[in-house]
Amino acid sequence: MNGEERLSEWAKEARRWLEESSARGSTIVTGGEEQVKALWEGEGGLFNALGLPGLHVSLVENGCARCTLRIPSHLTDENGNWQTGSIAAVIDDVGAAAIVSVDGIIKVSVQFDISYFYPAEFNEEVEIESRVVERKDMLTAVVVEVRKKDTGELVAIGRQWMSASRGKKIANSRL
Repeated sequence: MNGEERLSEWAKEARRWLEESSARGSTIVTGGEEQVKALWEGEGGLFNALGLPGLHVSLVENGCARCTLRIPSHLTDENGNWQTGSIAAVIDDVGAAAIVSVDGIIKVSVQFDISYFYPAEFNEEVEIESRVVERKDMLTAVVVEVRKKDTGELVAIGRQWMSASRGKKIANSRL
């Protein structure tokens, strides 16, 4: 398999992972306690799925992922605003998909920084775009922007470094 074919396969895998997490999240919302218990005890993916119900994946390729999400009521606070923890989970997952599209594996976060600008409200549609901006050894950096679809107003921007859990052994290293 050549490099382009491998990148294409990784992008398909990243897209499939996001779409399956979204579907799992939708099932949790409609399935109630029994569905949550089945996911908790079974195949996993519960945390990723909770913040992604209804996520529409429009593009995953070459270090970029683009999605839209209509904010469901269960992800809002008492004022009807999208909860910051849920925004962080979406940024983490869509950023991870961009990384998978170029590295072929889901990595772990080693630095995660989010700036919040404007609230998004229940039933508002947002666009999420992530792009890989740097790759160095085992580390990959991604930037994720979340914008209101109607106005383009910036909701949040996330900057994240992720690392493979297993690295290459460096010659003459004691690590």
